[in-house]
Amino acid sequence: MSDPVYDLVIRGGTVATSSDVFAADVGIAGETIVALGSGLAAGKAEIDARGKFVLPGGVDAHAHIEQLSAAGIMNADTFESATKSAAFGGTTSVISFAAQHVGMDVREVVTDYTALAKRGAMIDYAFHIIVADVTEKVIAEDIPALVAEGFSSIKIFMTYDRLRVEDEKLLDILAAARAAGALVCVHAENHGVISWMVKRLLDKGYTAPKYHPVSHARLSESEAFTRLIAFSELLDQPVMIFHVSTREGAAVIREARGRGVKVFAETCPQYLFLTAEDLDKPGVEGAKWMCSPPARTHDDQEALWRALELGDLQLISSDHAPYRFDDTGKLRAGPNPNFKQIANGMPGLEVRLPLLFDAMVSKGRLGLAKFVELTSTAPAQIYNLPKKGSIAIGNDADIAVWDSKRKVTLTDAMMHDLAGFTPFAGREVTGWPETVLLRGRVLVEGGAFHGKPGEGRLMLREGGKAAAPSGRLAAEMDPARNFGAKLL
Repeated sequence: MSDPVYDLVIRGGTVATSSDVFAADVGIAGETIVALGSGLAAGKAEIDARGKFVLPGGVDAHAHIEQLSAAGIMNADTFESATKSAAFGGTTSVISFAAQHVGMDVREVVTDYTALAKRGAMIDYAFHIIVADVTEKVIAEDIPALVAEGFSSIKIFMTYDRLRVEDEKLLDILAAARAAGALVCVHAENHGVISWMVKRLLDKGYTAPKYHPVSHARLSESEAFTRLIAFSELLDQPVMIFHVSTREGAAVIREARGRGVKVFAETCPQYLFLTAEDLDKPGVEGAKWMCSPPARTHDDQEALWRALELGDLQLISSDHAPYRFDDTGKLRAGPNPNFKQIANGMPGLEVRLPLLFDAMVSKGRLGLAKFVELTSTAPAQIYNLPKKGSIAIGNDADIAVWDSKRKVTLTDAMMHDLAGFTPFAGREVTGWPETVLLRGRVLVEGGAFHGKPGEGRLMLREGGKAAAPSGRLAAEMDPARNFGAKLL
């Protein structure tokens, strides 16, 4: 008798990609998917997936892990705890942040965060580089070198006192990214509007967490989107807009994409399932539901779902930003802080996929193929993660076997991150990832975890197709139309 062809066969399940759903066995050799078909030969090991969905491991392209905030607050998770949490939720790849603050050397920041992840990460990982101190060295030396080394996405903020990048510096970043072949990701809100609203609210005694959404006036999002897209169009530099929260914001993106601007955008579960009303809790309890931009209204939720359906928004990330509800995190300024003093962010790595599976598959909204697209395939393609995001021959065997009928009520106690709570506690979801594989190796099975710190791999990558200019230069930047001036 010949030796088994496969190291592992996932047998009898229903496989889903971003375009198709079909019955198939999945054959794995080493770390790689090598066969899809019916009646595959026996493997050295087998997983019975009859009656189950066999889906690609999730790709969460926006998560803050073991990250120091600009206010000096370390978030609750280590790379070990965050990636374990991700795996339990069916996510096998994550893009976190190497966060520069003013006065820090970008290259040292990337080295330090990479070392933390190398020591602790238990799923595969990449980094966006947060640039807050836009110096000549950053523009001329650091960005070109880091992008060439495989760190091909840059994040900037248009708001926050210690992070925001003003318009001229924003243009410098866009131009440097264009020259280097990087994608620019942006937290886009109008800083002046937010600052003005915060001051008036606090001066009049409106200090509770429920006033945080009021301070982030809706127009602060749509105005910043409009300005950012204008800059992107001027330089023909693609951008990714993070965490879209409003109907108006989605409409700005739809209009820009309709006229051919190369802009991508994401939203997050908090904007699809929570509203500003969730912050209206006794005392400062509402701090657990504080994030920026804030959760909005049911009308905005419907608009965002429609934008996902139409393709105006291309992916859904968690924006995992775990701060404990104690003096190490949310309550660092004391037991009764005003909303301006409370750390913004909420945990979400573990619950992203179950929440979305329940809404999109179990409740029938958009369907299984779209679920795979928005949570795995599109983020892998946009951020150019090789061999990730789809069940296909030659790809990494990153796979989650889902029990589509299992009902789970989310609780604080069941979470594996270190935040100590989930803002979705009490919600029942139908559908759960019961077995999770990373590169052909079982990470999660029957509630048991088999990963080890440091087994995750750094995913270095080029900018790829998403980062490439469209070739549509604005007249002012086109030597053929600006009297020969070469500005790029």
